[in-house]
Amino acid sequence: MSDVRRLPTPVAEAWDWQRHSACRGRDSARFFHPEGERGAARRRREDRAKAICAACPVRRRCLEHALQVREPYGIWGGLGEGERNRILATGRLPLQRTA
Repeated sequence: MSDVRRLPTPVAEAWDWQRHSACRGRDSARFFHPEGERGAARRRREDRAKAICAACPVRRRCLEHALQVREPYGIWGGLGEGERNRILATGRLPLQRTA
């Protein structure tokens, strides 16, 4: 019998969750800050992105992915870069529900 543990997982199995995301088909600029964006403009864009994430059926899976691969930029699973970095530093997910 062959040992298949080292073989890559089928792409569909690893990424199929993305087909069900609330952000699918939306402009990615909503989720990633342009160069030089700061202050109130950044907070407004992030709040709009997080509102999309709040209703997403795969929010938890998205956040798990971002944490696992250490996504450096953008809103993933309803959390921004700083929020994800705090989770990675403490090893604890926030108390909010992440579906």
